Amino acid sequence: MSIRNMDRKVALILMAIAVFYLILSYQLPDFAFVQVDADALPKGLGFLLLILAVLLFVHNKPETEEEIEKRTLKKEDKMLLIYTLISLLLFVFFLEILGFVLSTVIFLIVTMRMFEYRNWTRSIIVSVVFSLILYFSFNYVLKIYLPQGILPF
Repeated sequence: MSIRNMDRKVALILMAIAVFYLILSYQLPDFAFVQVDADALPKGLGFLLLILAVLLFVHNKPETEEEIEKRTLKKEDKMLLIYTLISLLLFVFFLEILGFVLSTVIFLIVTMRMFEYRNWTRSIIVSVVFSLILYFSFNYVLKIYLPQGILPF
């Protein structure tokens, strides 16, 4: 099977996922008196995925053998994808239990380590600052409440 046909099959699968995701995001309830409704981000992501899938489908740049060889995943890359998926699923599982801030900090530190970023100090600072900024922005600016978990705020 040529790479071109494979791209088209993947694009069709992504289009189906995007349409299903958009159908679900249009079923989210509306909230009164909020600046940005809770369905804005899911709808935006769904349309973005749909647009990118269409672009992948119509993309017709011929590839050289060298480019095709670069696209094949090595075993280490496949394992990294699997580990990332597992850590993402664990993040979602612990989101309600630990809360957004703690689970995001842990997820980001673990992910940075998996991708071989070795500076512990920067990893911790970036994870904590990013998580807190996101948490307070959503909770206190946008009034979209994220799971608090075991933290008192």
